[in-house]
Amino acid sequence: MIQQQKSYSPYLIIDRREWAKLKDHDIIHLLTKDIESLKALNEPLTLEEVRQVYLPLSRLLDFYIQASRELYKVTDKFLHTQIKKVPFIIGIAGSVAVGKSTTARVLQHLLRLWPENPTVELVTTDGFLYPNRILKKRNLMNRKGFPESYDTRKLIHFLADVKSGVPRVPAPVYSHLSYDVLEDETRWITQPDIVILEGINVLQGSKRTENMDEVSVSDFFDFSIYVDALPEYIRRWYIDRFETLKKTAFKDQNSYFHRYSHLPEKESRAIASQIWEDINQPNLEKNILTTRNRASLILRKGPDHFVEQILLRKL
Repeated sequence: MIQQQKSYSPYLIIDRREWAKLKDHDIIHLLTKDIESLKALNEPLTLEEVRQVYLPLSRLLDFYIQASRELYKVTDKFLHTQIKKVPFIIGIAGSVAVGKSTTARVLQHLLRLWPENPTVELVTTDGFLYPNRILKKRNLMNRKGFPESYDTRKLIHFLADVKSGVPRVPAPVYSHLSYDVLEDETRWITQPDIVILEGINVLQGSKRTENMDEVSVSDFFDFSIYVDALPEYIRRWYIDRFETLKKTAFKDQNSYFHRYSHLPEKESRAIASQIWEDINQPNLEKNILTTRNRASLILRKGPDHFVEQILLRKL
């Protein structure tokens, strides 16, 4: 059911069953074979989850995108100007290990299936981290993922160019294998219809300077999503993912975390738990969770990694 809380809340709370009824049956169904390529490590993405949660969400986003285009037309008519076509930008935020990447990939796939077949680019903020050489120089390697570890100005310039309709905008590339920005590689974003920006800190507000308020990343979003879960669930998912990576990606000798690949399970879980408590949990509590209520929509997950509630901001 759709809940209206007695005390004021900016959100409508919709349970999964009611939300699932809002899907559009005319859209091309996601094939089962695509599921494996979309889900992230240790995330039990199912066809049912896609149909009940993400298909209605893609339908809602399509409505917002169409409405945005109409607004541009009205503004163009009012100003007697020819406004450039600019992409609709969707921001996706949430903790490490909560499932942002899967949400982003599934939405990218589904949005491409809508009748107009829009071009959808997915960009992660990992590429806008400072390179490790700079983080080491500034003694920030243990603060990687905290706001100060990102080149925020570079990210804002990127978004400004994209939103201004610049034909080709360079985006930096990040390697999870080397755990570093690939400074010699560039990815080009060429006027897509939709851009999805995924990252843990994308909903943070602006910071006041002596001269003016800085523009924040979220100022460029037309719609934003926060992927939410209780911290104790996310902690467990993080430790389980670390253990799986130890048995897979960490075994590559080129992996930054190769040194963990031969540890006994008890020891590796203890290390993952310590990393969570020293780095990820403080970042979640101080910098990420505090931005949740800035989102247009919140996907609230249960202990099994599946979405249980959807909170949609009232208009």
